[in-house]
Amino acid sequence: MEEGDAKNPNTEQMEVKEPKHDGTTMRKALLVINCIILSIGNCGSPLIMRLYFIHGGNRIWFLSWLETAGCPITLLPIACAYMHRSRTADPTSGKKRFYMERPLFLAAIVLGIITGLDNYFYSYGLYRLPVSTSSLIIASQLAFTAGFAFLLVKQKFTAYSINAVFLLTIGAGVLALHSSSDRPENESNKEYILGFVMTLAAAALYGFVLPLVELTYKKAKQEISYALVMEIQLVMCLVATGFCTVGMLVNNDFKVIGKEAREFELGETKYYVVVIFTAIINQCFFLGAIGVVFCASSMLSGVVIAVLLPVTEILAIFSFNEKFQAEKGVSLALSLWGFISYFYGEIKQSKKKKPDPEIEMASSLPSNTLKSSV
Repeated sequence: MEEGDAKNPNTEQMEVKEPKHDGTTMRKALLVINCIILSIGNCGSPLIMRLYFIHGGNRIWFLSWLETAGCPITLLPIACAYMHRSRTADPTSGKKRFYMERPLFLAAIVLGIITGLDNYFYSYGLYRLPVSTSSLIIASQLAFTAGFAFLLVKQKFTAYSINAVFLLTIGAGVLALHSSSDRPENESNKEYILGFVMTLAAAALYGFVLPLVELTYKKAKQEISYALVMEIQLVMCLVATGFCTVGMLVNNDFKVIGKEAREFELGETKYYVVVIFTAIINQCFFLGAIGVVFCASSMLSGVVIAVLLPVTEILAIFSFNEKFQAEKGVSLALSLWGFISYFYGEIKQSKKKKPDPEIEMASSLPSNTLKSSV
C-alpha cells in the first residue's frame, strides 16, 4: 500500500506537466508560422514598393497608405476566433464581441499614429534609395530595438548581443560614409542624403514601436491571447491608414491615382496588381512582426527582420540590376557577423537556463514521496 501511495503523487505531477508541454509546442509552432509570414513581408515589401517607384509611381503618401491599407485581411482570423469562442464559451458567462478593453484600445491608437509616421519615412527612403542600400540601413533597426527594449522592457544583454548591436551600427556607418556612390540618375545629392536620413529615421521609429508593443502586452490588465493581438494589429493599422489618408488628402493623391495608373510604364492593369500586392505583402510584415513579439520578444522580432537582409540584398540585385559596391559588401559582412554573434549568444543563454531533467523530476516530487521510497 505504501508503494502505491508513493507512486500516486508522482503520477499526478506528470499529468499536470503534460498540458504545459502542449502549450509550449503550440507557442513554438505559432512562432514559426509568424516568422514565415514576417519573412514574406520583410523581403517582398521593399521590392514591390521600389517596383512602383521605378516604373512611374511617385505618390509617397499613397504608398505609405498602402502599407497598412490591407488590414481588413485580419478580419478573417478575428472572425474565426470569435466564432470559436462563441461555441466553446460558457453560456452563463457574458460574451463580449471583442477581446480588447479600453486601455489597450487607446494604446493601439497611439501605436497606430507612430506606425503611420514610420510608413511615410520608410516610403520616402525607398523613393530615393536603391533597395540594397535602404535594406542595409534598415538593418540598423536591431540596434534601436535593442536600445529601446533595454529602456522599456528591461531587456537583458550579453556580450554577444552588445557586439551584434555594435557591428550593425558600424555597418550602417560604412554606408553613410560612402553614400553617394549608388545615387540614382537625375537625383541631387541633397535628395539622396534626405532619403538616407528618412530611412534611418524609419529604422529608429520602428525599433521604438516593437518594444512599445511588448510593453503594452506586459502592462495590459487582461490576458493577452493571439486573437487579442490580431485585434490590436487591426486597430493600429486602421489608425495608421487614417493618418496617411490625411496626408493623401493634403497632397491631392486621390485625384491623380487614375492618371498615374494610365501612365504607369508596365500598364494600367499591372499598376493595380502592384498596388494590391503592396497592401497584402506589407500586411504580412506587420502581422508577422507583432506575432513574433507576442510569441517571443521584440528583440527576436528585430533580429528576424535584420537576419533576412542577405535575401533582400540578393533579390534586389537580380530584380533591379542594382550595383553592389565594396562598401555594401563590408556592411553586409558586418551585419552577418552581428547576426551570428547574437544567435550564438542566444543559444548559449538557452543552454544555461535549461534545467537538468533529473533534478527537475526530483524537485517536483513531494518530500513524503521521497521518504517512502527510501
